[in-house]
Amino acid sequence: MLAAAHDASAAQAHPTACLYVLATPIGNLADMGLRALHLLTLVDALACEDTRHSQALLRSYGVSQPSSAFLALHQHNETGAAEDVIVRLQSGQRVAYLSDAGTPAISDPGAKLVAAVQAAGFRVIPIPGASSVTALLSVSGCQGDGSFVFLGFLASKALERQTAIQAMAQEARTQVFLEAPHRIQALAKDLAVLGERDLGVGRELTKQFEEVARMPACAFAAWLEANPHRAKGEFVLVLHPLAIAAPGLGEAERVLDLLLAELPTKSAVRLAAQISGAPRNALYALALQKKPDASSD
Repeated sequence: MLAAAHDASAAQAHPTACLYVLATPIGNLADMGLRALHLLTLVDALACEDTRHSQALLRSYGVSQPSSAFLALHQHNETGAAEDVIVRLQSGQRVAYLSDAGTPAISDPGAKLVAAVQAAGFRVIPIPGASSVTALLSVSGCQGDGSFVFLGFLASKALERQTAIQAMAQEARTQVFLEAPHRIQALAKDLAVLGERDLGVGRELTKQFEEVARMPACAFAAWLEANPHRAKGEFVLVLHPLAIAAPGLGEAERVLDLLLAELPTKSAVRLAAQISGAPRNALYALALQKKPDASSD
């Protein structure tokens, strides 16, 4: 594999005095890029979110670097450690930055490092690779215009998380967010206020027990409870864009308006669909646009 990596990267220039932001696999070791492997043998130093984790990763590919080449750089010391990286760049070294999994600076340390290196006048080059965000988006089947909002991890405190979800209900674009296993069940219960809006779920992406599913947001909690193993592992989620009300809903929209004035949202949508024959999902999306607090009804 290393020979193939060197051959594939031989024609590419990799300048000195440069920081390389290097993506690593999110679970499946086979997802490491050939250029990334080549860089791991070429750089003079490796700044790492966890040096022990990165050393084990390099060993799995047969890459050897001395212990002196590794520098710890994580969320608690990023500002100070960035200065150490800059000193190495000033001496003409190539430095790679690796987070524990995926692409650095995407809900991981790295952004402060990049900003400091750029402010010091040095070049930063991305070495792209695995990302749970783009992995799930590619199989989500979202029918929007291609735009999306990345939210990272939602707040861990219940009230702040619920407030964020209320804001998500009013955002028409696709939204991507992450969650840890110890909070996933609480998040699933809070997402129920989004009703029938489609939710894509990616659990343990690229790993042995990978699971990808699509369901109404209000069904997510029940989906987790149906199998105790589903609450384990790292999660990435995609909230699909609001459906655009189809032209020709004129009479259905009039009926919906009348019912929304008197009834809770779900009841109004259900009755409007029965009376008019219009698609329930389209009416629900229309109700969310008309009534900012509709998802709490």
